[in-house]
Amino acid sequence: MTAPNVVTFQGIDVPQESVQPDAFFALTRRHRNPERNASFAGLGLTNTVELKKSDIIAGVHVRFSGQVVIALNGGTVTSTLRWPYDLIKAARLTANGQSNLINVSGAKLKVRPVMVGDYSDRGVVQTVGASTVNQGTLSKASEAWGVGSGAALTGGTFAIELEWFIPIAEDDKLLAGAIFAQTSTMDITLDLDWESQANLFVTTGAPTITLTGNYIVETEKYSIPSINGLMIVPDLSVFHSMIQTRYTALATGDNEIRMIGQGAGKRLLRTYYHTWNGSPATILAATAANYGPQSWRYGTNETPETYADGRSMRQINEGEYGADIGNVFGFLCHDFAAVNAFRDTVDQGQTSELRLVVNIGSGVSLTTPALEYVQETIFAAGA
Repeated sequence: MTAPNVVTFQGIDVPQESVQPDAFFALTRRHRNPERNASFAGLGLTNTVELKKSDIIAGVHVRFSGQVVIALNGGTVTSTLRWPYDLIKAARLTANGQSNLINVSGAKLKVRPVMVGDYSDRGVVQTVGASTVNQGTLSKASEAWGVGSGAALTGGTFAIELEWFIPIAEDDKLLAGAIFAQTSTMDITLDLDWESQANLFVTTGAPTITLTGNYIVETEKYSIPSINGLMIVPDLSVFHSMIQTRYTALATGDNEIRMIGQGAGKRLLRTYYHTWNGSPATILAATAANYGPQSWRYGTNETPETYADGRSMRQINEGEYGADIGNVFGFLCHDFAAVNAFRDTVDQGQTSELRLVVNIGSGVSLTTPALEYVQETIFAAGA
């Protein structure tokens, strides 16, 4: 008897005849499964969730439901722009021996669904600084920040409802990057690192800040159908990754930042960033004064795209997404997948020495600056 042809996807042996994307899409069913509902560990600590071994995992929903109690005690409390979404300092996902598939902060997770068109924040009112804004908050109307972002706070008890989505698959149709989970040999772990109080709130005097609540983790999965006893799966030959990097050697003028983790077989879908500056740190607004020409570069000096300045790039991003991601949290994005991912993504095997070129305006006074950028890639799963 002839042995069936076998392919290896994500470290898992699968009969070649099982890989039938069209049949899978016709027969699969989407599931939403609870994974964990528990008290969060506390600011500066970590919760670890081992996801259940079943189906094909496309994404993870994380929700925080709780309250913050502020007692001024004659002092003052001001929230930073890390609040509320960088309450998650880092969401770190490991799957089937691939560590660091996802490693990004909450704000970087929050902007991504806006960029891919999953929802718009237009008309959702939140407090930022001393103002109410309804553009660029990255918020849903069903969320509650509790207290404003970058705002002077009063004492009291404030309810919080926050939500993030971790995209394990690059999209919900092709499921590129989804994880084959239905095997006892598989391991998929989500670590949620919670930000420290000092990075969320600036205090004077002796106020107390108490944050309590539950974190809720749910997975978005797709069942594995069978035909005549043969399981049917989509093409799981790639992983999807989002990695955040912090770069601190910033100066005015051009900053050429070599993107980490480059390699053959990787395709860059988008890279987005914002700049922190000052003490306490705030975010540089996406303006022509703060940002000069923005570009990306590879090889010796190949520069395929240049935006005139930060304002121009922000306007183009808003046209791509229908949302102003630069308004509140100062995000700018080079998006190669917004129009045609298969045509426009950057093949890192053909673009050696890939660099992000961030021009900081000459009039900007830099104090302990830091650029935080995310690379979103797809790459071949190891065989």
